[in-house]
Amino acid sequence: MSIHVSSSHFTFSANVPSPFTRIALGLAMATALFGISSTGNTAQAAETPKCEIDRPVKFGGMNWESNLVLVEVERFIAEKGYGCKTEVLSVETLPALAALERGDLDINTEVWLNSVAEPWAKAEASGKVKRIGDLYMGGEAWFIPRYTAERLPELKSAADLPKFKDEFKDPEEPSKGRLYGCPAGWGCEVVSGNLFKALNLDDTFTLFSPGTGATQKAALTSAYQRKENMVFYYWYPTPLAGSMDLVKLDFPPYDKTKFDCLTDPDCENPVPSAYPDNPVFTAVSTKFTQEAPKLTEFLSKVAVPLPVMDKVMAHMEETEDEPNDVAKWFMENNDQIWSQWLPADVASRVKAAL
Repeated sequence: MSIHVSSSHFTFSANVPSPFTRIALGLAMATALFGISSTGNTAQAAETPKCEIDRPVKFGGMNWESNLVLVEVERFIAEKGYGCKTEVLSVETLPALAALERGDLDINTEVWLNSVAEPWAKAEASGKVKRIGDLYMGGEAWFIPRYTAERLPELKSAADLPKFKDEFKDPEEPSKGRLYGCPAGWGCEVVSGNLFKALNLDDTFTLFSPGTGATQKAALTSAYQRKENMVFYYWYPTPLAGSMDLVKLDFPPYDKTKFDCLTDPDCENPVPSAYPDNPVFTAVSTKFTQEAPKLTEFLSKVAVPLPVMDKVMAHMEETEDEPNDVAKWFMENNDQIWSQWLPADVASRVKAAL
């Protein structure tokens, strides 16, 4: 039979199936719906990853900016891409290394080799930790701002400083220039002090050691904003070095024997040497590599070009954002970098979560 529906706008005519036909159609539709539902559930399950380890992945939270940002990048990927839970344990460099050996820590995202060369060698020899990826090449130097380099074009090396002492007057001792060294108590303070001695700067400069890293950063930032001449020790990548236009002062070529003495508080006859490049790499516990091979594979590929890391640090300095916000900014603007660390399906899940 047929039915006709009329209105002022249209007329609709359709054949109405018999009861048996309606039952068959209902069964077909139910089967089709069931099939669609099953396929949908399967696809959904495929998109929901299961972490390799049934506990939170433990990251070491060091107290410097580049580490804090990269930890947040890796945590986001581990959670959104691999379905893991994560946590950050606040630790210092040497305790973190010991925690890796014990298996109390899974991942130490940034290890600066030159700062822990001997302890790292011992830990690696134990077989309990592994170096799995190189992040970038960090460094240390004595810097002047580019505007100072343009004002004093003859100032090229640290050995030239005595001729320009009046350009860097120490407000507390105006007859001398001021060199901002490493914060008091840090390992780099020993090298700065020995280089200062090796260059015979004591007659023309004071070596000013700020009480804390924050004090050092505040003093340098203030002087830079006022376009004052300054000469100072710093390391990179850091927000300060990334946000300022700086020029390195030259030293004689790096010499391992000479530099080893510069790192010794009891070095009797320090001789100038350039700072060596400082490899920065990721370390994990060997146990973690066995429990989580997929996460280990991802972490082994994490690397950021130094110019990009400088921009990330500069962004952090300019915005004063928290590490997790800076990490998200990095990922939103550099997917061509971090997507290379991951399988395509993992990268897709991470992109969808941003």
